Order: sequence, then structure tokens, then C-alpha cells
Amino acid sequence: MKEVVTKLRKKNKTISTMESCTGGFLSSSITNISGSSDVFKFGAVTYSNEYKIKMGVNKEVIDKYSVYSIETAIEMSKSITKFTNSDYGVGVTGKINDIDLNNLYGENNKIFISIYDREKKKNYNLVIKTINDTREENKKYIVNEIIIKLKEIIK
Repeated sequence: MKEVVTKLRKKNKTISTMESCTGGFLSSSITNISGSSDVFKFGAVTYSNEYKIKMGVNKEVIDKYSVYSIETAIEMSKSITKFTNSDYGVGVTGKINDIDLNNLYGENNKIFISIYDREKKKNYNLVIKTINDTREENKKYIVNEIIIKLKEIIK
């Protein structure tokens, strides 16, 4: 994450996150880096559909595609970018070793990630499968995949 924060600082760019299944792990990973206060604007943990919608995710997208979809991740990344006026917004949703009684549909351990670049008006999307036994290990895996993608995007 240090390389991502350094690149953002050099380019005078900012980032915000809207996380669901990672529960703030991405935001924590960013803020663990010295100097992150120059680039990190805001992190929202929107575990429930209600708060995704309150933060700007279109309810119709959730209803049509499910909360566990790339379409919802795209909405999350765009909504957090708009809400915070950040240069980049990251949206991440999915199920990690869990049954969600409020959202029974969706494949377990399938994670949807979208990174929105406000300047280019472009989303970079990933769909990954978590492979580890514990939620903590899977969160680390997901955040690592996001870091790899951010390094590619922020040049």
C-alpha cells in the first residue's frame, strides 16, 4: 500500500472507499501508511443495503443485479467518489465464508471490486474468488488484489 500512497501523494490525487465485505480493512491498510492523510479522504463501511443506498448506490441496481454484483461495486465506487469529491473511489462487495440472511442470493466467496477514476470517467473492475479458510486471510487477499490494480491505474 505504501507505493499506492506515495504515487497518490506525488500526483496530488485523493482516494476514498466504500467497503462491504472487507469491513474497513482497505481503509485501515491505507491509513496504516505514513502520509496517507494527504490522500485518503473518507472510508465508508456499508455492510447493509440500506446504507449503500443512503450513500448513493441506486436501489434499482441492487434490486436488478443483487448487492453481490459488479454493477453494485461500480455504483459504490462512483457514489463514494462523488460523495467525497475524490480522484479515485473503490467499491468492494461480496460474500466471504458467510451466509447473508438478508441477501440469500449470490455465490459465496465471489468478490466484486470496482475502482473509479474520476478524471478519466472510467471504472476498472475485478471479480475474484477468495481462496482462504478464514475471513481475515480472505480480506488480506482482497486488499492485496486491490493494491495490485491501484498500482496499475495510478501511473
